[in-house]
Amino acid sequence: MSHQQSSHEQQPDTELDAEVLESTTEASVTDTDSSETGAETGEVSSETLQQQLAEAQQLAASNLDKAMRIQAEMENLKKRVQKDLDDERKYGLSKFAKELLSVVDSLELGIQAANSDLPEVVKLREGSELTVKQFEAVFAKFNIEAIDPVNQPFNPELHQAMVMQPSTTVEPGHVITVFQKGYILNGRLLRPAMVVVAKADDSAKS
Repeated sequence: MSHQQSSHEQQPDTELDAEVLESTTEASVTDTDSSETGAETGEVSSETLQQQLAEAQQLAASNLDKAMRIQAEMENLKKRVQKDLDDERKYGLSKFAKELLSVVDSLELGIQAANSDLPEVVKLREGSELTVKQFEAVFAKFNIEAIDPVNQPFNPELHQAMVMQPSTTVEPGHVITVFQKGYILNGRLLRPAMVVVAKADDSAKS
């Protein structure tokens, strides 16, 4: 009885050992598979992170380029606006000044015509001369300069030749007479001077 009982007791132990061994083996295999799977997962995550980093760097570079372009455009816009403001400040009087020039022209023509010695004419001439001087003072205040190029070389940028005239007293290519003064506002031409330009006197040579 005791021998049989002992035999029965050993048999469950053997089966238990086998189950434990099998469980250990399965666990080992499972751990190995898990390790391999984790390693593969780690490699995929690393590649993904590198790709995401590259995309982020590319996006950052693109955004930086856009920001720099916008900044450059803003600087250019600021310069254009500032230039427009400066031009408006310097040349905003152009139209008004041109209107005044016709008044000055009329006064100067009146002075030239008033060559009589009659008291009334003398007073009129003196009054016109005083008014012209006042205009000249105002023009100087606003940087309006007269162009009166008698005996100066003809300059097509500032002068308008009305006629060419032979002369023995003025060098060819120089201004003999000014029909109408020209004017400059802050270095910009308001009106060219209308002039008579000297040319060589062919009759003197013959």
